[in-house]
Amino acid sequence: MNEITILMTLATVHFVALMSPGPDFALVVQNATRFGRQTGFYIALGLSFGILLHSILSLTGVSYVVHQHPALFALIQIAGGSYLLYLGSGALRSVYSRWEQRHQPKDLANDASLLLSSRRQAFSRGFTTNILNPKALVFFISLMSSIVPSTMSVTGKLMALGILWSLSLAWFSFLAWALSTKRMQQKLGSASIYIDALCGLLFSGLGLMILLQVLSSF
Repeated sequence: MNEITILMTLATVHFVALMSPGPDFALVVQNATRFGRQTGFYIALGLSFGILLHSILSLTGVSYVVHQHPALFALIQIAGGSYLLYLGSGALRSVYSRWEQRHQPKDLANDASLLLSSRRQAFSRGFTTNILNPKALVFFISLMSSIVPSTMSVTGKLMALGILWSLSLAWFSFLAWALSTKRMQQKLGSASIYIDALCGLLFSGLGLMILLQVLSSF
C-alpha cells in the first residue's frame, strides 16, 4: 500500500471517529450552544491540539510504552475519569442553579459562575478534555499501529500528523460555527439547560465508567 493510500485511509477512519458522539463532541455542543462561536472555536482549537499531541505520542511510541505499563496507564485513567467527572458535576450544578433561578432571567455573558471567561480557558478546557481521555490514547495507538507502517517516510508521517490535526480542527470548528449561527441559537436557546443536563450526565457517566474500570483492574 503506497503512502497516498495510507493517508487517505487514515483520514477516512479518523473523520468517522470524529463524528462519533463522545466527550469532545459533547464539549463543543455544550459550549458553542451556550456561550457562542468564539468559545466554541477555541475549544475546537484546544481539542485539535490535544489530538495532535496524542498522534505524536502514538507515532513516536510513547503512548504504546505508557499503555504497556499498567500503573502509568491507570494514573492516566484516574486523571481522565476524574476530570470528566469534574466537568459533569460542574455542568449539573449549573443546570440546578439555572433551574432554581428560571424565573429570574440572567445574561449568561455576565454570569460570574461561568468558567470559560477567556480564550485561554476555552482552549485549555478543550486540550485537557482530549489529552486526559484514556480512550483517545488507546484509539490513537490502534490507529497508528494498524495503518501507519514503521517504514513510512518522515514526510509521510508529518503529512499524517497534519491530516489528523487539520481534520480535527475543521470538524470541531464547523460544529461550533453551525451551532452558534443566529438561527440555531434562537432554536436552541430555550433548550440550552437540557443540553447542559445531557452533557453533564454524559461526562459524569463516562468519568464514572473509567474510574470503575480502573478499580476493577486491581
